[in-house]
Amino acid sequence: MSPFHLTRTLPEDATDAALRADVLHGLTATPKTLPPKWFYDAHGSELFERITELPEYYPTRAEREILIARAAEIAAATGARTLVELGSGSSDKTRHLLDAFTGLRVYVPVDVSESALTQAGRALVAERPGLAVHALIADFTARLELPETPGPRLLAFLGGTIGNLLPDERAEFLSSARALLSPGDALLLGTDLVKDEEVLVRAYDDAAGVTAAFNRNVLSVVNRELGADFDPGAFAHVALWDPGHEWIEMRLRSRHAQTVKIPAVGLAVEFAAGEELRTEVSAKFRKEGIRAELAAAGLELAHWWTDGGERFALSLSVVR
Repeated sequence: MSPFHLTRTLPEDATDAALRADVLHGLTATPKTLPPKWFYDAHGSELFERITELPEYYPTRAEREILIARAAEIAAATGARTLVELGSGSSDKTRHLLDAFTGLRVYVPVDVSESALTQAGRALVAERPGLAVHALIADFTARLELPETPGPRLLAFLGGTIGNLLPDERAEFLSSARALLSPGDALLLGTDLVKDEEVLVRAYDDAAGVTAAFNRNVLSVVNRELGADFDPGAFAHVALWDPGHEWIEMRLRSRHAQTVKIPAVGLAVEFAAGEELRTEVSAKFRKEGIRAELAAAGLELAHWWTDGGERFALSLSVVR
């Protein structure tokens, strides 16, 4: 097998079908919702990269700090020969792990974007002649089938993305992740932590308005892909802290009463003035809560690392 191999487990038309289903379901629900995965077309991905560099947005820097400081400990604790990364994107932060895992033989990035997987995978095998990259075009929220690779395996889910899942979805995801693992394998999980409300809200409502543009971009995606006539400027960006659920919500608030037509799914959607469309939930966590959610999925928290400011955590669960 060549050092770079790409397998598609997601049908060619799966993205279009999923978008139609999510729009049809979410925009006829009360309250209206759209899943955050639709932020990330090419323009949305560029905007998110800008967000990660903003002074208000700490999670990316905090997680990178932990990876740089603790990668050798993670390698020693797992002895992984295969690294599987869910939602790998550009695989940028992953390089800190790859540098530390001297015995690593195979990297399995999993993402819905073929272009991101190809670009990152080819760059990695060029940089690391002893590493094989077997990329999977797949949706990590669906049932996964991993390629045969040497163990032990480390399954990594970084970036705090688990916070975008609602509690029932998180439970299902963690159970599915556990089902992928054998004794000796491990799960490395990135989670943003509960902190001061002002710090959290600023991270999702920056002064430069980049997150607002990122939020509205989901409307541009629906316009382009489904022929809708959303006016992104007719919606205000909203970020708020829900202390009961301990999560940030991003919403789009209709500036006036309006009707949006979405021909591809046969919808005409009414928005009242001030009505809000929820586009993201980003849950924040506490150590004991993470321990309990892992335990419910049959996983035991073995290691817990935070950045210096205790803003973000990486947890490691080893399967016995």
